[in-house]
Amino acid sequence: MSEVDVFKLRQGSRPLLISMPHVGTEIPADQRARYQPRALATEDTDWHLERLYGEIAAELGASLIVPRYSRFLIDLNRPPEDTPMYPGASNTELCPTRFFSGDPIYLDGQAPDAAEKLRRREAYWRPYHDALQAELDRLKALHGYALLFDAHSIKSVLPWLFEGKLPDLNLGTAEGRSCDAAITQGLGAVLAAQGDYTQVVNGRFKGGHITRHYGRPDLGQHAVQLEMCWSCYMHEDGSFAYDEARAARVQPLLRRLLQAYLAWRPAA
Repeated sequence: MSEVDVFKLRQGSRPLLISMPHVGTEIPADQRARYQPRALATEDTDWHLERLYGEIAAELGASLIVPRYSRFLIDLNRPPEDTPMYPGASNTELCPTRFFSGDPIYLDGQAPDAAEKLRRREAYWRPYHDALQAELDRLKALHGYALLFDAHSIKSVLPWLFEGKLPDLNLGTAEGRSCDAAITQGLGAVLAAQGDYTQVVNGRFKGGHITRHYGRPDLGQHAVQLEMCWSCYMHEDGSFAYDEARAARVQPLLRRLLQAYLAWRPAA
């Protein structure tokens, strides 16, 4: 595992890269005084995904890129120009100012200004994305194509972001634009074939910036996002505790999804 200041990258041997842009939990010491005390617990993290996927990724020979810092510092899955991902719905920004509950993250007057946002973008966002594209380029050079799997998780009920309870498993392919049609069909079939978890393809979460930007089938880059409810593998009671039994139950399905992704081949 190679490691730099803002992310760590483990290079694999297969054409698959797994990105986990929201697993970071650190807020730099020089920024902590800006935040509401509640924010320092980074509650909107995609908790434990490296633990959930790590062994599967290693077993399958996939590359893995994981950030160090929290999305409360900068959201790696938002475009650099900070345009909304889902027009007409509640959105979090490149430098989020609200919890998923809608409450303010920063103390009064302490939200980052334009200069601070630019500094964060260059110091934290840019290195992650440069490394992500470099790894996709390496995989394409080795295999002729690259497969990106953007792994996410979220609390199953968040009225500020969506109505009701989110399906357990939410596959996003930017309405089919971010990957070959057979990939959307194949992964959707894996989800539809099981009855343990509710699922949807291109529902509320269709894929964020990473899926939409790097999903370029015309360039031999295919990308999908999986947004999974915390309830599939951890507790949603505020403890953020990993649940070994729940995780062991969902991991075989995650393995089947990644295997199906790897089984795809471009047309000759």
